[in-house]
Amino acid sequence: MRRFAGSCRFVFNQALALQKERHAQGEKKLGYAGLCKLLTEWRNSPDTAWLADAPVHPLQQALKDLERAYANFFAKRADCPRFRKKGRHDGFRYPDPKQIKLDQPNSRIFLPKLGWLRYRNSRDVLGTVKNVTVRRTCGKWYMSIQTERAVEQPIPNGTAVGIDMGVARFATLSDGTFYAPLNSFKRHEAALRKAQLAMSRKQKFSNNWKKAQARVQRIHACIGHARRDFLHKTSTAISQNHAIACIEDLQVQNMSRSAAGTAEQPGKNVRAKSGLNKSLLDQGWFEFRRQLDYKLAWNGGWLIAVPPQNTSRTCPCCGHVSAANRQSQARFECVECGFEEHADRVGAINVLRAGHARFACEVSGTVMPPAAGTHRSDSGAARCRP
Repeated sequence: MRRFAGSCRFVFNQALALQKERHAQGEKKLGYAGLCKLLTEWRNSPDTAWLADAPVHPLQQALKDLERAYANFFAKRADCPRFRKKGRHDGFRYPDPKQIKLDQPNSRIFLPKLGWLRYRNSRDVLGTVKNVTVRRTCGKWYMSIQTERAVEQPIPNGTAVGIDMGVARFATLSDGTFYAPLNSFKRHEAALRKAQLAMSRKQKFSNNWKKAQARVQRIHACIGHARRDFLHKTSTAISQNHAIACIEDLQVQNMSRSAAGTAEQPGKNVRAKSGLNKSLLDQGWFEFRRQLDYKLAWNGGWLIAVPPQNTSRTCPCCGHVSAANRQSQARFECVECGFEEHADRVGAINVLRAGHARFACEVSGTVMPPAAGTHRSDSGAARCRP
């Protein structure tokens, strides 16, 4: 499997180098069909005859990945394709379901040129198998099976809810429920620092350095797995109990920008801002929003993103907006009417009200302009599904 992944990586890099060379010479980019003809030549060439040992379909899928990467680049959805590096995102894909045999009762699968393979079944495979992707992560091999099946139109369950995201509380709902943060990176930070320090003392690319690198990778994998597990459980609980979820359209990249500044204009409180950025990125807000979006769609619900400006400074009782309303990180007391509540729940209530207004505008066909100073992207726009 490592050889197959290496062959796919070689084909991808070879095709990318060819496209860059043609671009430098002013020639037109080759399409997928032209690259497939070159792939046949590479497999029959004496210099790269070892490509014939790998199945041809995964090699063709590597060329399709390059074609898709260029399409995303020209559509300004991604950066220019880059060369693949050994040990990062190693994998290959079988696109032909006729060559795949799945034996679920015995937890085994047949793949071309690999034969029958045992696997640990994490969930039942429902529907017709369309393709299989095999990837290597942190020394372990994982298999993703894509299937196709017909499902009934889901009926949304529950009411609408507003969600306020934070660091002290990961998510606070407008009904008063809140989820404590996991802080996966913070829990493993000491062990990670120790492992990275040990790796820095080894001679680079030596056997001991590779062992130390594998130890660092295992810690990073543990951090990522714990965070994804927490986000999946939280997003599943919210999507199954609510039909509409209103969330703040947070620009995490701007919020976690470094405060170091330049040599001419150095920043202030750089150390404190660095710690805050680390805590912000440890929450996984964007991944939580992505999971909540598609899980609500599966259940027939909607996700509505609203501008986050003044959501925790506006009194939900009288509507007075003032920075003095938020007495502390957790305490909210309106200076106008004296209303008191937890600041995060106040933010969730205001997010829910703004979401109701935006949802009504989307349903009626009118577009509600975003607040001043905000940027509304396609991913952040409210979507109404039939």
